[in-house]
Amino acid sequence: MNPIHVSSRDNPSLVRLRKLAADGSAYRKLGSLWVEGDHLLRAARQRGWTPSLVVLTEAAAARPELFALAEGAAKALVVPAELFKPLSTLESPALLGAEFSLPSAPALLPDAATVVLDRLQDAGNVGAILRSAAAFGVRQVLALKGTAALWAPKVLRAGMGAHFGLQLIEGLAADDLDALRVPLVATSSHAMAPLHRAALPSPCAWVMGHEGQGVSEALLARCPLTVSIPQPGGEESLNVAAAAAICLYESERRRSEQG
Repeated sequence: MNPIHVSSRDNPSLVRLRKLAADGSAYRKLGSLWVEGDHLLRAARQRGWTPSLVVLTEAAAARPELFALAEGAAKALVVPAELFKPLSTLESPALLGAEFSLPSAPALLPDAATVVLDRLQDAGNVGAILRSAAAFGVRQVLALKGTAALWAPKVLRAGMGAHFGLQLIEGLAADDLDALRVPLVATSSHAMAPLHRAALPSPCAWVMGHEGQGVSEALLARCPLTVSIPQPGGEESLNVAAAAAICLYESERRRSEQG
């Protein structure tokens, strides 16, 4: 592979990537994803994803272990550090990044362990929940309309590679959840059943709600079970990503104990 050395910020590929980096939802219009950093690129490649384009700083191109991450890409660009900075969403820009074609939305899996995201706004929370979902064996994540863009650069970064091993569907309406055959389970501080005593169905679909408003009343009405997470320290509520990690761990613990 012979990389192309680029010294102009007007290069069409760099112009497109700046749009992807600057606008978290631009991938929906442009049909591609911007993945920054060797950790995410390595995670994608380990899952069988092949980049259409890799952009390396001159420093990255000089390091064989980083240059090797561009192998198999349709195209590779080498740029000075100052041209890479506008592509970065990090305070300290990475040394390389990659563009991938946006995957087609997969078919909803009716019987799979699932996480439902109800209008979560914070990219860090969304990415952290995806990471927990992947860690605890959840296969799919369904995002209702109003949830932060799942493939936005900040969500990708917070997910730490989890995206590439999950089935992700976004832009859904509550009625679309009727296709699930697993029961919906939500957390609520008003629920009578504490998580550690509740009879959790397995598999199930955990519903995680908006950071301030929680799960919508309409969606709560669809949940045959709501549970509370005991908080003896007296805090009013847990961060939604922390709550999701606790619930997903408890589901996996029960599943492994049963067999």
